[in-house]
Amino acid sequence: MTITHVRAACPHDCPDTCALLVTVEDGVATEVKGDPDHPPTAGVLCTKVSRYTERTYHAERLLHPLRRVGKKGEGKFERISWDEALDTIAARLKEIAARAPEAILPYNYCGTMGLVQGDSMSARFFHQLGASLLDRTICASAGATGYKYTMGATIGTDLEQFQNAKLILIWGGNPIASNLHFWTRAQEAKRRGAKLIAIDPYRSLTAEKCHQHIALMPGTDAALALGMMHVLIKEDLLDHDYVARHTLGFEQLKQRAAEWTPERVAATCGITVDEVVELARVYGQMAKAGEPVAIRLNYGVQRVRGGGMSVRNITCLPALVGAWRHPAGGVQLSASGAFPTDKPALQRPDLLPNAPRTINMATIGDDLLRPASAAFGPQVEAVIVYNANPVAIAPDSPKVAAGFAREDLFTVVLEHFQTDTADYADIVLPATTQLEHVDVHTAYGHSYMMANNAAIAPIGEAKPNTEIFRLLAARMGFDDPCFQESDDQLAAQAFRRDSPRAIHFDWESLKRKGWQKLAMPDAPFADGGFPTPSGKCEFYSATMAADGLDPLPSYNAPYESPGSNPELAARYPLAMISPPARNFLNSTFVNVKSLRAAEGEPHLDIHPDDCAARGIADGDMVRIFNDRGAFVAKARVTTKARAGLVVGLSVWWKKLASDGKNANEVTSQALTDMGRGPTFYDTLVQVEKVAA
Repeated sequence: MTITHVRAACPHDCPDTCALLVTVEDGVATEVKGDPDHPPTAGVLCTKVSRYTERTYHAERLLHPLRRVGKKGEGKFERISWDEALDTIAARLKEIAARAPEAILPYNYCGTMGLVQGDSMSARFFHQLGASLLDRTICASAGATGYKYTMGATIGTDLEQFQNAKLILIWGGNPIASNLHFWTRAQEAKRRGAKLIAIDPYRSLTAEKCHQHIALMPGTDAALALGMMHVLIKEDLLDHDYVARHTLGFEQLKQRAAEWTPERVAATCGITVDEVVELARVYGQMAKAGEPVAIRLNYGVQRVRGGGMSVRNITCLPALVGAWRHPAGGVQLSASGAFPTDKPALQRPDLLPNAPRTINMATIGDDLLRPASAAFGPQVEAVIVYNANPVAIAPDSPKVAAGFAREDLFTVVLEHFQTDTADYADIVLPATTQLEHVDVHTAYGHSYMMANNAAIAPIGEAKPNTEIFRLLAARMGFDDPCFQESDDQLAAQAFRRDSPRAIHFDWESLKRKGWQKLAMPDAPFADGGFPTPSGKCEFYSATMAADGLDPLPSYNAPYESPGSNPELAARYPLAMISPPARNFLNSTFVNVKSLRAAEGEPHLDIHPDDCAARGIADGDMVRIFNDRGAFVAKARVTTKARAGLVVGLSVWWKKLASDGKNANEVTSQALTDMGRGPTFYDTLVQVEKVAA
C-alpha cells in the first residue's frame, strides 16, 4: 500500500481558511486533518471539513454531464457525453453572443474561495465573450465599503494577536459556528482574564459563553456605535494624541455624536440605557488604562439597510481610544485587503471588447424576470452558474425560482451535487472538489497565502472549473494564448511580486510548504499610516460626500422595523434573521447526511412571549410569512431569541425541507445603504401555528 500526505487548503467561505493534510492510500483520500504547524489552524478543523472525504465520495456526487429531460425544477436528467454537452453549450452561446452578448450572465460566488477555480479562466472566458458583468455583492460588499471609507482597506487586527487582548467585543458574529480559530484565541484571552462581550440580536452559542450579551434589535448597530462615541467623548475616554495625529474630522464627529444620547440609543436599539453607557465605559476605560481592546466585527451587522454605515461607525471606535497602538487592539472585519492579489493577471479584463452592463447578484430574482428595455438592455437569455446555488441562497426566493423556471432561459450549472439550482439547469456539468484540483487561496480571517495541491485524480468524469472553461473557449474559437494556461501557470500569477507583503511569493515553494505569511507589521496602524486619501482614519470622508453619502457616521434605519415602517409592522410585527446553522456553510454540506442529522430539521427560534400571543407551543409546526412568501419550520420556544425577533438558522436546501422552501422565501431584494449588498436581516414577518 502506498500512503502519501498532501498539503491542501480549505476552499470554503469561512474566515479560517485552514491548512489541510490529506492522507491518500493507493489513490483514495482516507482522511482530512488540520495542519498542526500552520499557526491559525493548529491542527484543528471544524466538524464539516473534518468530514470532507464523506462529501468527496458522496453517493450522490455528480460524475457525468447531464441534459434536462423534464420540466425546469423537476430535476429530471439523462446522461450525455462531454463532447455533446460542450457542443450544445457553445452552439447556444455563439447564437446569443452574435446578437447580444450581454444577454449572457455568469453567476458565481464563493462555493470555492480559490483564486484559480473561482475567477481566473472563467473570468477570461466571459470577458472575451462580452457577457454581462456580475456585481458579486451577496456577502460582504456593504461592510467592506463602509470599512474602506473609514480605514482605506480591509486590514485589521491580526488573528494571532487576539489572545493578548483584555477586552473583546464580538459584534455581529457567532465564531463558534463560523470562525472557530478566532474563538479558540478568544477563549485563551478569556483564560488570561479578558472580558468577552457579545453584541447580537440572538443569544448564539458564542453569546452564551461570553461574560455579557447585549441583544439589540437587527439593523440598529450603527446607533449603538454612535451612543458609544457619545459617552467616550462626554466622559473624555479618548486618546487625544492618537486622535490629533492619526484621524480626520474629529470636531465634526463630536457634533454628530452629541445628538446620540444613551437614552435615544437605548430606545432605537431596544436595550437599556445602562447597557449603552457601561459598554462605552468598559471599552474606553480599559483603553485609557493602556489595556489592548479589540473588536471582532462580523458580517451579521451589514445585512440590513444601514449595514455599510454600521460597519463604518464601529470601525471609528478603535481610533477614538487609540486601540490601534497595541498589536492586540483595533478591529478585524476582514484581512482580505492585505493580500496583493493580481486580479488583472488572473482575470484579464483587457479582453473585454467594451464596457458591458453589470447585474447585481442580489437582485437576480428581478433581473431574470425583467424584459428587454433601453434602461436594462437585453433580456437575460443564458446563465452559467458555478460555485453558487442561487435558487437556495439568493433573497426573495419565489422570484429567483420563477426566473430560473423560464423555458426560454438557457441555464448551465457546474456542480458537485444536484442542488436546488441544478434542478433548473438545461445542462449540468460535474465539477471537481478541492481534493481533486489545484488552487491558491487568500484568507479573510488571517494573513497567510495558501496552496492547495490535488490529492486524488478527478472522480468519474468530473473536471476542474478551469478545464471546463478552457474547453468551452476552444469550442467558441477563442485563440488568445491565455486560454491555454495551466492551473499551475494561473496560480503562479496570483500575487503581485512587487508588493512588499508578498515579495517572496513563489508558487512552487508555496505548494511544497502549503502556506506563507504575508509580511505585515504586528500593529498595522500603531503610527497611523491608514491607506485612505488623507493617510488617516477618516471620521469625515470627503469620498463619501462625493459619492452622495453622509460623510459622517450616521444611522440609517432598517427598511422594515416598527420604528421605520409602522404600517408594515402592524401586519408583520416580528423581525427575522437567518444566520448560518452550525453544521452548514451557506448551502454547502446540507446534503451530507451526518451533518444534516446533527442539524435536525428547519427550526424557528421564538421567544416565549411571542409564542404565548400566538398559541404556539414548543415543537409546533409554524408558518412564517410576509408579502413576499412563506415557509414552514418547527418552533423552538426559547429566550435565545429576544422578544420581537424570530431566528431561522439557515440555509437549507429547499428540496430537503418538508415544504420545499427555506428562509429566503421571505427575504428582500432591497439593497444596503452602500456597497449594493443584500438585506437578508432586514425582514418583518408574522408567524402562525399550522397543522403538523
